[in-house]
Amino acid sequence: MILIVFKYLTPRGFRGLTFYPFVFLADKDDKLNKVFINHEKIHIRQQLELLILPFYLWYFTEYLFRLIQYKDRKQAYYAISFEREAYAKEKDLDYLKSRPFLGFVRFL
Repeated sequence: MILIVFKYLTPRGFRGLTFYPFVFLADKDDKLNKVFINHEKIHIRQQLELLILPFYLWYFTEYLFRLIQYKDRKQAYYAISFEREAYAKEKDLDYLKSRPFLGFVRFL
């Protein structure tokens, strides 16, 4: 994982964007935020499991499905299975040590 602070690559309203192997951060202080970094590490693992490109196809497709379902961009984002897993487990700094393969599936 390579951390890069460059707020112009991070969508407005977001603190970070993970694009394997890079994590783009809007704020340099987030480099020291262990919970935030763990959240992004979970996304790195998800991307690797799905061989990167399929991750983004699934992510975008699921986002569109959730957007139709909820008719709200923010609610659709938080309902994506990848985000649900990352937010649910971000405070467990040991999660990746015991995380099952394709662990995000439990959050569909």
